[in-house]
Amino acid sequence: MISQNKINKIKAIILDIDGVLTDGKIGYSDGPEEIKFFHVRDGSAIKMALNAGLAVGVLSGRSSMANRRRAEELDLSFTYEGEKDKKAAFGRLLLEQNLVYEECLYIGDDFIDISPLVKSGIGVIVGNAPKELDEFCDFRTEAFGGNGAVREAILWLLKGQNKWNDLIKSYTRELS
Repeated sequence: MISQNKINKIKAIILDIDGVLTDGKIGYSDGPEEIKFFHVRDGSAIKMALNAGLAVGVLSGRSSMANRRRAEELDLSFTYEGEKDKKAAFGRLLLEQNLVYEECLYIGDDFIDISPLVKSGIGVIVGNAPKELDEFCDFRTEAFGGNGAVREAILWLLKGQNKWNDLIKSYTRELS
């Protein structure tokens, strides 16, 4: 069980991309660009988190135009990509974004994510992450990466921080 104190401290959500925001598959065409698919409802939840005052950004081991395009489209707070050493990159991210470990919820899916998972205030893995990662996280989503796992974790956090009802009211004001 994650303490309410840990939940309340979260100010930023940090996401891996491949295997978290996507299903982990990467397609190649005849051109230079990779093809990736992002779940629209994960994007909707990210927008909700941003509207609730949380910072949301990515920390990815890969770099691609698809990543940057999706980050720009969602108006993410920060984007770190091409980061093969996530331990060092996570430390740099915290310094540059004026955060401390305890203020971050990190969502990952593979062994490269162990350091940020362990160091974050709350570490989350997606439903289809290797079972060996269970010992390094606070919880595993039911949804798989690229299939609503980010949404599941964000909604859990927003409800845990008592921000959910106000966000829903913002969607239903015109119905009254």
